[in-house]
Amino acid sequence: MISTSFADIFYSNCFQNGLLPVVLKVEEVQALMEEAKGGNHLVTVDLDAQTVISPSGRTFTFDIDPQRKDKMLKGLDAIGETLQAAPDIDVYEMKQALARPWLEDA
Repeated sequence: MISTSFADIFYSNCFQNGLLPVVLKVEEVQALMEEAKGGNHLVTVDLDAQTVISPSGRTFTFDIDPQRKDKMLKGLDAIGETLQAAPDIDVYEMKQALARPWLEDA
């Protein structure tokens, strides 16, 4: 999605749902809309390069939090991000089981 702004909660929810909200300047969004009037709607968004390329080849850049960018490039949601720490979680759970064996039967 490309816009001039997004509400904070909506912006955050986009990332949680695997959508990339791209914020561009007003004049850049207007330029994209003008090109779309000609019938060519092919806009390319390159997350890695943080660019939007219009049908005519004009390039616009956008900012994104590096952590959110990395998660999106890796296709990670909250569960996938947690699973990356699975080995550390397993070690922690083993240590807890040894330190407090009475909790294992609970």
